[in-house]
Amino acid sequence: MRRIFNTWWPLAASWLLMGIENPLVTAFIARLPEPKINLAAFGGVVFPLSLIIEAPIIMLLAASTALCKDWDSYQKVRRFMMVAGASLTVLHILVAFTPLYYLIVEGIIGAPKVIVEPARLGMMLMVPWSWAIAYRRFNQGVLIRFGYSQTISVGSFIRLTADLLVLMIGYSIGTIPGIAVGSGAIAAGVISEAIYVGIVVRPVLNGEVRRAPISEPRINLRSFLSFYIPLAMTSLLTLLANPIGSAALSRMPRPLESLAVWPVITGIIFMFRGMGTAYNEVVVALLDEKRSSPSLQRFSDILATVSTAAILILVLSPLSTLWLKYISALTIDLVILAQRGLWLALPLPALTVYQSWYQGAILHGRKTRGITESVVIYLVSSAIILTAGVVWGGTIGLYVGLANLSISVAAQTVWLWYRSLDIRRSVHQRDFIQPFQHARKA
Repeated sequence: MRRIFNTWWPLAASWLLMGIENPLVTAFIARLPEPKINLAAFGGVVFPLSLIIEAPIIMLLAASTALCKDWDSYQKVRRFMMVAGASLTVLHILVAFTPLYYLIVEGIIGAPKVIVEPARLGMMLMVPWSWAIAYRRFNQGVLIRFGYSQTISVGSFIRLTADLLVLMIGYSIGTIPGIAVGSGAIAAGVISEAIYVGIVVRPVLNGEVRRAPISEPRINLRSFLSFYIPLAMTSLLTLLANPIGSAALSRMPRPLESLAVWPVITGIIFMFRGMGTAYNEVVVALLDEKRSSPSLQRFSDILATVSTAAILILVLSPLSTLWLKYISALTIDLVILAQRGLWLALPLPALTVYQSWYQGAILHGRKTRGITESVVIYLVSSAIILTAGVVWGGTIGLYVGLANLSISVAAQTVWLWYRSLDIRRSVHQRDFIQPFQHARKA
């Protein structure tokens, strides 16, 4: 348990710091001119679209942690990372700087007219996002694999510092649009963190990675793609739910208010879910070791309980008013909207913990198709619930969006539990039955 905790907490701290980023950015946007418009542009268009473009490389962290066991595998995965990062950057440029932007934002998402142009400025400033994320996550996986997870939280602190510096400069000037300040801060943050990770990984590459014995079986392009494509599809399908959600919220009652509150609420939820998200790489890194499964399961149960208790304290106490009114700077009508919405998100932290446990087991077994299947279930469930909300039109879009998030994540978690059963049974046999049989023979 101590080993698991020591591997987990730097990653959790990193996710917490990243979780602070979104509420921090929205808090500054809320204090700059035309806050409702700029919050809706950031949360309804810029952030969801940027996430969808980078989706194919999000799982590089898990892939790098699982596969980069020696110099040969490191070089092969690195080549993929560079090609993918460059390709996605070109795609982002096409979306931000060509008429393709209006086709997506006006034609598909159906965003309110008033946020279309501000959001385009934000997309232009977010161009470095995908390549910086690809480079950072790939090298973070190497650091985790070779026992340097504590350096990752330092990188997140550097990222947050860069964010804060840009946000404070924009706020002190006071005339720069909030969408430009927020998007510029996000871009500066990921670039700073990528530079830091690139520096700290060099000694590890020149030392442990180069000296590591070649692992068998060796990976080639075919085996890597068969492992990674389901993961890439997983992140792509998951993040497709964001613009689908934006499109649905735009077509339900009080669309501007829902889109304005959405990034604030999801930013708060992200902080609590980060404790569970960080657990995925812990499972991938440690499940190889004998007798690890019972401790990993027990840690999952403890973490799910703690993360649920933490968000419940926020919802039940005056902390929610403090955060939403004085930190996020929402108007009183938006504060009430957000507080009611938070109740619908209570199951998400615990569900995220168990997702990481089951998904980590699937990654250990290298049967990643089950992960993609779970995301298809998540996406289909989201589409059904959001479509029903639009057709019904009887309640505020924010509430439908949050209820959909909890229900769809629950459905996804159940499928991951089912698809990981055989792998977890195999690990259980390795940890308990086989040592017992050897002991009896002895």
